[in-house]
Amino acid sequence: MSISVIRHGTLRWCALLAGFAGAVSIAPLVGGRALPFLLLIVIVAGSLAMIGFGLYRHRPAHRLPWYLLAASVPLFATGAAIRALGLHPTWHPADDLCTLAAYLCLGLASVGWLQPRRVTNARDLWLDSTLIGLSALLASWTFLISPILRHDNGFDTVLAASYPVIHALLVTVLAHSLTTVVRSETSLRLLQAALIAVLVGGLIESLTAADTIAVDPEFALVPQQWAYLLAGLAAIHPTMGVLHDADELHPHRSRQRAGMIAVALVAASLISVVGADLGVVDRVVICSLLTLLLVGVLVRSERAIARSMRSERRAQYQADHDLLTGLFNRAALLRAPHRYRDQWAGKPLCLLFIDLDGFKMVNDSYGHAVGDELIANAASRIRRTTHHADITARYGGDEFVVLTPRTRSDAAVLAEQLLSAFLRPFELSCGEIPITASIGVACVTTRPTEKTIYDLLRNADAAMYHAKEFRQGLTFHDDLRKPTPRRLHLRTTNPTSTAV
Repeated sequence: MSISVIRHGTLRWCALLAGFAGAVSIAPLVGGRALPFLLLIVIVAGSLAMIGFGLYRHRPAHRLPWYLLAASVPLFATGAAIRALGLHPTWHPADDLCTLAAYLCLGLASVGWLQPRRVTNARDLWLDSTLIGLSALLASWTFLISPILRHDNGFDTVLAASYPVIHALLVTVLAHSLTTVVRSETSLRLLQAALIAVLVGGLIESLTAADTIAVDPEFALVPQQWAYLLAGLAAIHPTMGVLHDADELHPHRSRQRAGMIAVALVAASLISVVGADLGVVDRVVICSLLTLLLVGVLVRSERAIARSMRSERRAQYQADHDLLTGLFNRAALLRAPHRYRDQWAGKPLCLLFIDLDGFKMVNDSYGHAVGDELIANAASRIRRTTHHADITARYGGDEFVVLTPRTRSDAAVLAEQLLSAFLRPFELSCGEIPITASIGVACVTTRPTEKTIYDLLRNADAAMYHAKEFRQGLTFHDDLRKPTPRRLHLRTTNPTSTAV
């Protein structure tokens, strides 16, 4: 389908929606109950037709939520029509049963759209949504449930008081949905708007039951009619077939949820002031809900702190380690004298500079993927040969460095062990590759500093170059009669490629 056809179709449906919206807004002003009731039938039929068309046209993989949504539309309309037409005394409690069944279908549909969405930190997200729902329940008890229950304790009163509880649960689901929706999911945004319209209509009915406001039944139908229209429009949008594919949440989403929770806590703190004349039962319920809300905030804070600490540790690890081999990088190597100054105080320090012989030939012959594989295997052998107190780093390309607080003789033993570790060929994806190593060693007995590390690197590199040139395997810098140091590039970036 071309973009122009999609645009024309979108404009056509937007014009149709505008016409319905105008009719919905004008019908209550005309007067009488017949016209709003007939308009309600037309809108319900149109919404069901759009849902059926969307299921046929876009064929979503998960159809059950849409079937539940389609079932909730006539159920909501039936309950609202009974109350709007003044048939409540005769048909009661059929209107409440239809409305409760509609809420059940709507809630299951909402959960059905959200449940398959795999997002990071889903538990934290549900915790945030629950806190928002608790704050909504707290406000509902103060301004809706408690005033309704003051009339009497009959079944109808309890039933009317149950609707704000249902609305608080839907607010929880809505809050969760608002934090997982992405810009491309237009269908889900329309469904969220439809749910908001349902909640507005339910709020008007609850306020009416609490004798807080008085609204004509014809006007009370307007939010629900808007909800039916939005649900139908969501069904015909092309994105209705891919509502289960969620992207990763961005960090600002978490900050948005934290802001919503902060607003909820501020509103909750005002409840005790607004409801100063509440009874004992009301205060017990409000205190219980406030306690749950505060405990949830504390749990959320602890989880946020723990997640922040994990992020800091992960960032620090990535800053100090080479991503390919897991060894320390050059930056961490240069900081080693400061980090381990207490452990190395008064001890000699030796630096072993290791270079793989023939690595360029392997890298050029088999490609960088095999070269990276060889680098990773070589690093693993070096790590297994060294001790925990040794600092093992990847200096760059096929060059490795071992910084160890050992004497010259102990460093010679370690170097021989490293050379022995390279006698066995490497088993790579391209087959067995024989690779040897050349090692240059430089030692110092003074207290190491960063300048000392640079000197050790330069001297050990010169010794390694001598060992490679004369195929000696191992050379100490102080054994060189005429050092022939090559230029050493002290790079500062972390290598991630073996390109040479």
